[in-house]
Amino acid sequence: MYDYISLRVDSTPCNEDITDLIAASLGEIGFESFTPDGTGVTAFIRDEEFDMKRVEDALSNFPIPATFKMREEFIKGEDWNEEWEKNYFQPIVIGDRCVVHSTFHTEVPRAEYEIIVDPKMAFGTGHHSTTSNMMKFILETDLEGKNVIDMGTGTGILAILSCMRGASSVAGIEIDPYAWENAIENVRLNGVEAEMICGDAKKLEGMKPADILLANINRNIIISDIDKYSDALKEGGEMLLSGFYNEDIEIIMKEAEKYNLHLKGIKEDNNWVALRLVKSN
Repeated sequence: MYDYISLRVDSTPCNEDITDLIAASLGEIGFESFTPDGTGVTAFIRDEEFDMKRVEDALSNFPIPATFKMREEFIKGEDWNEEWEKNYFQPIVIGDRCVVHSTFHTEVPRAEYEIIVDPKMAFGTGHHSTTSNMMKFILETDLEGKNVIDMGTGTGILAILSCMRGASSVAGIEIDPYAWENAIENVRLNGVEAEMICGDAKKLEGMKPADILLANINRNIIISDIDKYSDALKEGGEMLLSGFYNEDIEIIMKEAEKYNLHLKGIKEDNNWVALRLVKSN
């Protein structure tokens, strides 16, 4: 089990744009999870990957005038669940149809779909706009009998919802071994059948072509791997992408159109966006 650093970044001034930009800047240097609030962001990274100089460099050219106060805290891996329970993860309802909660929650709203997630540092609980936008797309999509691949599955939450929505086969691919193990645990918790694969986009080779391919990762990885995503998608299939900002749409679509992927829909929340693409000539 990995040890982590919890980095608290307080910002003056502070608003949603600033906390989103802090999270994006830290995400580029390896931070995995983010909890924004009214005064800043709490971010998490593995202990062995933490470097305060890299943090300072990442925030040195911040696009909005702001000053930051930072402090770090060491969290042993076995203490992570307790830390999460006390401070960060509260039940959430997505699209008025899906409730996401953990095993320790006792008061949970009723919804059509109930997903249990014990995060253990894997990204994706529905609280972040990128995950909730993807879930809203999934709730609007007919998945009955469809083959779904979820790239960068994290907690497995999108794969789990796809199973609940009637997908005939679901595979999640996750490069982080610990997140992969967490996804397997969450699949079991929800009593669904989904194959969890540890690896990167190379694992797509030889897999059954997807009717729906999901990728909630980040802009740079999507741009780098979108050719592999397209190869793994059936003609007429749909690709749901998130993990980037409104201003990133143009650069992503410029790359996507090289592989016959065309824009079909957009969801936006707090300047984070999700795209629905269709593969067609």
